[in-house]
Amino acid sequence: MRTIVVTGGTDGIGAELARELLARGDRVVVVGRNPAKAPPGADFVRADLSLLAATHTAADEITAKYPSIDGLVFCARFFRYRRHETPEGFEDNFALFYLSRFVLGERLAGALSTAGQPVIVNVAGPGAPADVMNWDDLQFTRRYDPLAAMSQGGKLNDLLGVSFAERHPGIRYVLVHPGVTSTGFAGEYDVATARHVEALKGFGKPVAEAVAPIVRVLDAPPAEPLSAFVEGRRIAVRGPGFDAGAARRLRAETLRLTGGITGES
Repeated sequence: MRTIVVTGGTDGIGAELARELLARGDRVVVVGRNPAKAPPGADFVRADLSLLAATHTAADEITAKYPSIDGLVFCARFFRYRRHETPEGFEDNFALFYLSRFVLGERLAGALSTAGQPVIVNVAGPGAPADVMNWDDLQFTRRYDPLAAMSQGGKLNDLLGVSFAERHPGIRYVLVHPGVTSTGFAGEYDVATARHVEALKGFGKPVAEAVAPIVRVLDAPPAEPLSAFVEGRRIAVRGPGFDAGAARRLRAETLRLTGGITGES
């Protein structure tokens, strides 16, 4: 029996993925805030992943219960049309969409490395141009733009994948963009964006179709340490958008901001 950890597994793609894996006989560990929304049969770890302290606590709980993990899938994200800071002082998109994935990947790497075919699947938006990075103001303290913040989130995760693969080549890291999917689109929206979201739901693919490529890479991870797929089509993970120097720069800045992976100064 495989053990698969899914963040954001109480809604949308994450919840559908958890249900599919459970039906196949896998042990599924869902990390989220509301245990009532966890798919029946899933093991639940309660955590607000926008908070570093809660993310570390979740990592402690997971590794204590599951010393070997076969797969880790990142699905948690939340759209905010206005800038919001967490109680720890981080911009919410940056904290939830990036920092939680950075921390959990590193904290669970040991448990993953004991599995026969370990893989991390990061459901983000791989392949955005390098210039979406707002290096001078990563947390958009000035001129916050919600779409720019989400777009940068995808690029942050591209660079996270580059950095992780460089440090942990034995764990396959797969970036996945399933395409526009008819899900709940969790978030807080202004009126105009809410209308746009409703329109997207009308032509988005069914959630089951978005889950299929994730299941495929969990079943048969690519041979390379890092790979990326957009709507099932493999894209190159080289060039300015996947620059190793930029990935190292981001990692250094992340460690500076967070005080280190395990919270030490």
